[in-house]
Parts: sequence; C-alpha cells; structure tokens
Amino acid sequence: MTIDDTVERLLTEKPLAGFLATAVDDRPHVAPVWYRYRDGVVEVMASGRKLENIRSNPRVSFAVQRANDGDPEWTVTLLGTAEVVDDDEQAAKANREINRKYGAQPDAWSGNTLVRITVRTASYRRY
Repeated sequence: MTIDDTVERLLTEKPLAGFLATAVDDRPHVAPVWYRYRDGVVEVMASGRKLENIRSNPRVSFAVQRANDGDPEWTVTLLGTAEVVDDDEQAAKANREINRKYGAQPDAWSGNTLVRITVRTASYRRY
C-alpha cells in the first residue's frame, strides 16, 4: 500500500506517542508506545500483554494524535499486521533509534522485543 505523503509527514514530524491496539479473546487492549515510522512500517518495542496479544493475533491498529491543550489538531489511524522480530541485533538497533527520537538514553528499555507493523490501511483527519 502507498501511504499518503501527508500521513507520513504527520507520523514523522514530531515525537508524539502512538497508541497500539491489540486484541485477545475478542477483547481490545490499548497502550501508549513510542514508535518509529518509515516506508509503510511502524516499529515499536513491546513487552508484556502487548507482546503476548500480538503473538496470538497479529492484526493491530495504531493511532497517533496531536493536540493542543486537549483539543485535537489531527489524528492518524493505521490498520496493519504486526510481526514479532526475535533478533537481538535488529531489536537493539531499532530501540536505539526510537530512544533517540524521544530523547531517551540509547539503551533504555533494552529488554523489550521489536515489533514491526506493516500498514495495510491509513487514514487521517484534521480538526
């Protein structure tokens, strides 16, 4: 799928938190995460319930919103398929890049697992 240039710009211009929605037993689980977006793929570092849910059901939703004092300026919603990447070298590299984006120590949260989300559909809305 080709992602609209506007969506790509919104996802990459500021270090905003994303909200990863996973599901297990037909029940949703949503968690804020740091992320990196590039060329139709979102990378996040996951652990716990998020990671368990993805291993059981790789279909996910990912949303990002920019707001000013609680008033939304825009939202992006992505639907996709998540892949757990059990490769320590790739995970360390992605973790460092995500941490750099958000100004964290390079190896913070190094115990988490890399998840890549291939975007299948993307939509955005400006308010």
